[in-house]
Amino acid sequence: MNSLTKDTRLHIRCDQEVRRLLDKAAAYAHMSVSEFVLRNAVEQAQTLVQQHEAITLSQQDFTAFLDALDMPAQPAPALQRAFARHASQVR
Repeated sequence: MNSLTKDTRLHIRCDQEVRRLLDKAAAYAHMSVSEFVLRNAVEQAQTLVQQHEAITLSQQDFTAFLDALDMPAQPAPALQRAFARHASQVR
């Protein structure tokens, strides 16, 4: 993480057993509990956001996607009529 000034606070509550565990883990990592919790929370958040916002395609699907971009399907006659009707009604 960067060393920019932190301007917001996050308050969390936990039981004594969890606190002891976090204290021990932070000591092993040679950092404060706040830094340990924040660093690990940010890493997990980045991973989760990446999983939900990224699209991964197989090579076959990627090739099909590129082919569809290069040669889009022709619009159906009903869609062509709808475009023509729209163009005549909207100026």
